[in-house]
Amino acid sequence: MKTSRKTVRSSLSSPWGPMTLVAHDEALVWVGFDGQKHAPDTSQWPVADDHPVLQLAKDELQQYFAGERSAFDVPVDFSSGTAFQQSVWAALQEIAPGATTSYGAIGQSIGNPKAVRAVGGAVGRNPITIIVPCHRVVGANGAMTGYAGGLPRKVALLQLESRL
Repeated sequence: MKTSRKTVRSSLSSPWGPMTLVAHDEALVWVGFDGQKHAPDTSQWPVADDHPVLQLAKDELQQYFAGERSAFDVPVDFSSGTAFQQSVWAALQEIAPGATTSYGAIGQSIGNPKAVRAVGGAVGRNPITIIVPCHRVVGANGAMTGYAGGLPRKVALLQLESRL
């Protein structure tokens, strides 16, 4: 992940393990569980716990974990992805809290119904977990499939949202 803007990071403790958040001046560019698949090396960016975008994201995530928030207002930046990935990530934001959808349905929603595997790849590389809810995507038969942060976390997030 490369960015020309000043990029900074911060950490957050979640009920499912430590997370790292990365932002530039205007928006969040990465949120993930430490050690998850497809994570960038964030060690190159300085820690800025008081950065306004990171602070807003941490506040909103803590409210989410406490069951007090189901949608997010923090600005996100998808520019690290391809046009196709960006369309998938935008479609993820349309999935209602507590709902699930399939990879095929996302393909349909972006006008590419045959791209189920490519949709799966893009979902798996979502750079902003939870806030851009890739955990709400399940297999066509409703099976719990893939999550870069691990299936137990995916199940836990869906259980949390069922109570919101």
